[in-house]
Amino acid sequence: MNATASVLLEKKDGVARLTLNRPDVRNAFDDRLISLLHKSFVDIENDKTIRVVILAGNGPAFCSGADLNWMKRMAGYGYDENLADARALAGMLAQLDRMPMPTIARVHGAVFAGGTGLVAACDIAVGTPEAKFCLSEAKLGLSPATISPYVIRAMGEREARRYFLTAEVFDAAEALRIGMLSILTQNLDETIDALVRQLLAGGPEAMAKIKDLIRAVANRPVDAALVADTAKRIAEIRVSPEGREGIAAFLEKRKPSWARS
Repeated sequence: MNATASVLLEKKDGVARLTLNRPDVRNAFDDRLISLLHKSFVDIENDKTIRVVILAGNGPAFCSGADLNWMKRMAGYGYDENLADARALAGMLAQLDRMPMPTIARVHGAVFAGGTGLVAACDIAVGTPEAKFCLSEAKLGLSPATISPYVIRAMGEREARRYFLTAEVFDAAEALRIGMLSILTQNLDETIDALVRQLLAGGPEAMAKIKDLIRAVANRPVDAALVADTAKRIAEIRVSPEGREGIAAFLEKRKPSWARS
């Protein structure tokens, strides 16, 4: 790893740890950081040895939103330049959201504006009691448009109406209550390590199919089409090599081939 890089990527034992590394600006976004994150997510997705992703931030904050110098540059942009800029951020978040392997946000300190999008786009968010959240865009005369699909999915429409409009700061306990955090803990790394062990016990192909299942089933009516789709999905995975290996391992009282000793 290059310690001076804006993004650090470490791969070890099936786990990719991606760390925002701009502690001097509280890991604020700029166009370069967004591009580096997107490229890193693509790199991780294409690496078949990676089974779990941890997204973290160095320094006192997870991510404090937009970088001031980037905002100054954006102030002089026209519509087309702003559209290209926004598409880059939206594309990066979509890439994170679509990752086939489980993703964990390691949350501490400030999580403002675009930083909340990173947290919400991860499958699991583990935070400390000191973490603070804010969807601050309204106070700048802006809208949290690009992060909205992930944040609304995490906290629900009712809470989004409050926090998008008031732009108030809320604490980690409130983030846990409304769904922005999955787990609140004083021991971030111990808690995440325990989660990683659980995730590594599952079949990697099953994990990808489960994530796709959730996207397909969430908020859909339980009608004949959905019933048929879910039956098709379980039949397909039962006859897959990984499904057959998992069932055989269970019946033979042994660990499946993907499990780590």
